[in-house]
Amino acid sequence: MFVLPGQDSVLARIESALVASVEVEDRYLNEIASHLVVAGGKRLRPLLTVVAAQVGGEPYGEAALQGGVACELVQTGSLYHDDVMDEAPTRRGVETVNAKWGNLQAILAGDFLLARASEIAASLGTEVAGLLARTIGRLCEGQIDELRHTYNPARPEASYVSSIGGKTAALFATSARIGGIVAGLDRAVIDILTAYGDAYGMVFQVVDDLLDLTATGEKLGKPAGHDMVEGVYTLPVLRTLQGGGVAAAELLSLLGKPLDVAERDKALGIVRDNGGLESAMVTAREWAARAEQLCDSLPAGAATDVLRAAPGQLLATL
Repeated sequence: MFVLPGQDSVLARIESALVASVEVEDRYLNEIASHLVVAGGKRLRPLLTVVAAQVGGEPYGEAALQGGVACELVQTGSLYHDDVMDEAPTRRGVETVNAKWGNLQAILAGDFLLARASEIAASLGTEVAGLLARTIGRLCEGQIDELRHTYNPARPEASYVSSIGGKTAALFATSARIGGIVAGLDRAVIDILTAYGDAYGMVFQVVDDLLDLTATGEKLGKPAGHDMVEGVYTLPVLRTLQGGGVAAAELLSLLGKPLDVAERDKALGIVRDNGGLESAMVTAREWAARAEQLCDSLPAGAATDVLRAAPGQLLATL
């Protein structure tokens, strides 16, 4: 996803720049700060920045690469903090920082990555610096909204939409916007790229929430239904509850508290068999259609073609 034909080296450049961005003289901090960076990842956000920068038809420059790195550092730093909150033992196939070094180190290392991201953004100008700072704020707002409704089966759907808009879609929107800004694209094009990133981010999170309920534990790297166990009720669960009837009542009787394995499996069965997944999938398709439609207003070219194809590629993972 988000790689133009003939640009296979872009991912290698992103990886190299990411590693360099967290290198410090203190070997202990260097090991902790780079732990999840070297563990790998899809790098969708920096790839989006690089492709967005090429929508005008010109090759991407170092500024786009660094802007994408800043966005990826924000994402990785937020994962350090998420793993502390979730008490997660693994991430990307390796021990989490909190599991290996402790919560205090994980929190500080996450803060360090956010600081590095801010430093890079500042080097790209005041507009990018302000944009990234606001985005970090949006991430926090989205996460707080989710935490407010933990174990709340009456969570309004508007809360879910607002939460994923902040904690996920906002950073994709910023990734695309930074690409347009540093490439010097017209403001109208930059605004379309921003809206595209937001819509793509919404698809990304709804698909991720669907996978949490449908994929195998081996594919996910964690047990299916993990969000429900943790009291995070996502769109498929909310839509099942909204459907009413016996299934909704039975699911409601299980929620509102931590689930043991048997309760989790029973809740998964209810959500899978009573329309919640299909309803959420319709919403994911609607966001994907919006992202694709926005591409019609971008300059024609290889970069726009890549952007247009990306939402459908997300849906195809289900």
